[in-house]
Amino acid sequence: MADEEDLGGDPGASPSRAQLAIMQVVWDRGEATVADVWKTLADARPVARNTIQTMMTRLEEKGWLRSRPEGRAFLYRAVRTREQVLGGMVSRLLDSAFGGSAEGLILTLLKERGVSPDEARRIRKMIDDARKTGRSEE
Repeated sequence: MADEEDLGGDPGASPSRAQLAIMQVVWDRGEATVADVWKTLADARPVARNTIQTMMTRLEEKGWLRSRPEGRAFLYRAVRTREQVLGGMVSRLLDSAFGGSAEGLILTLLKERGVSPDEARRIRKMIDDARKTGRSEE
């Protein structure tokens, strides 16, 4: 978890991998204490509780989390939704790595990772739905 990056107070900034792992736990639980997050993340790899506490405090200072006292601990909740954060991350990736080309992003995804037949069906449906509602460019 030492790869923490400063969000710099920029609401458009992307969280680091370590910060995103913390946010995923908070999003999944709705609210979480430092101990909740630490226990969840420590199951995957060793991490110090103090590291999690420091990172959560910084995420709160940057406006990504809010806390409220609950007994002797604090309960943290996300200020930004998962969709807002991930959407922003994808938009920045699309602009910086693919020059704004969604086609380039999708072609790279298909070439490097591929998609299952079920994923392909769901993606086709999303494209069809976007066309029907006028949210796609033809």
